[in-house]
Amino acid sequence: MPIHEKSLIRPEDLTEHEKLEIDGVDVSGHWSTFIETRVVSDYNERMEEEIASLPGGEYIHRCWQCSSCTNVCTVNDLNPDFNPRYWIYLARMGFEKELLRDKDLLWQCVSCHKCTHACPRDVVPEGVMKAMATWAELKGHTETSPSAAFDAEFTEQIVATGKIEEGRIIRGFFKRTGQPLRQRWLMEMSLRLAKHLPILMGLKMALATLFRPRTRDWGKSQAAIADYLVEREAANRRALNLD
Repeated sequence: MPIHEKSLIRPEDLTEHEKLEIDGVDVSGHWSTFIETRVVSDYNERMEEEIASLPGGEYIHRCWQCSSCTNVCTVNDLNPDFNPRYWIYLARMGFEKELLRDKDLLWQCVSCHKCTHACPRDVVPEGVMKAMATWAELKGHTETSPSAAFDAEFTEQIVATGKIEEGRIIRGFFKRTGQPLRQRWLMEMSLRLAKHLPILMGLKMALATLFRPRTRDWGKSQAAIADYLVEREAANRRALNLD
């Protein structure tokens, strides 16, 4: 799985000579670009196995580096540094330190699933991105990402009541991430919604916010889901040897 793109080599690992002549041939500038020799001290031989053991990462071993995922990636179109194909390569090679240089980008996957539909090997790159982000978080390399905070708030509400109340999720998410509730975009959206929302639906949403409705006979399902979440968290930690 060789990587040939110059754009993926860190600037500090490249050397160019402004003036260089070899056997009478001027090879100054980019003609004399050299990649610095380095010793890989960050090798993690279990890295692919660790990510594969997390939900979403099961098929990372199928990747053959065709770059279909990156070519159709929504986020890559806006930020070329977001490169799923390259990160999968680093994970499979065990270059942990190299992958962690981009740890703040991993969670930015928007789950549009374009990569999953484009992948000819059914790697499910979207799932691998989530597994990588979870891996980095569980190993203590990153703080809880905004997307993980939203997932936690959403999950807790489902477990507690079996229902989704959007206003409560937004408030809880903002609280977890330290954001003020009064934000211009949210106020604008609320005002526009209020103008077109049917009165009955508006009343139902207001009541749901106040009284927090619960799915009928939710107790058994709640217990089963809670047990599963505990088991899943324990399995994730065991897979990374964190216990």
